[in-house]
Amino acid sequence: MEVTPVRVVLDTSAYSRFQSRHAGIVGALVGAKSILMPVTVLGELEAGFELGMRSTANRQDLARFLADPAVAVLDTTSAVARRWACIFAQLRRAGTPVSANDMWIAAATMECGGHLLTFDRDFARIPGLEHTLLSV
Repeated sequence: MEVTPVRVVLDTSAYSRFQSRHAGIVGALVGAKSILMPVTVLGELEAGFELGMRSTANRQDLARFLADPAVAVLDTTSAVARRWACIFAQLRRAGTPVSANDMWIAAATMECGGHLLTFDRDFARIPGLEHTLLSV
């Protein structure tokens, strides 16, 4: 029996697949006390909406999702920034960089004590990040 993390954090890939009702992500959210989304993910989503053909519908879907009482946005705070710097330095020293946005998402997840759900393998390179890599 798998235990669902109490504080689940979604990255952009997980939110996108949630919107298409991917069974793995929907199942992973069942039982979570809170579903969190870093503000960096909101930025990535908004960029995609700007470039896409369904920007109004996508923004409406996102607004409904964010209005759920179990959902909250993780802001970028000074504590998150310090954690980002530590992740950046660790990865730079190890020669295993990941994108800046992925480091911000990881930093926000770690700072809140959350568990990241993602389809992005790059997060596996971030030491100490609790995450679940889901498959398509």
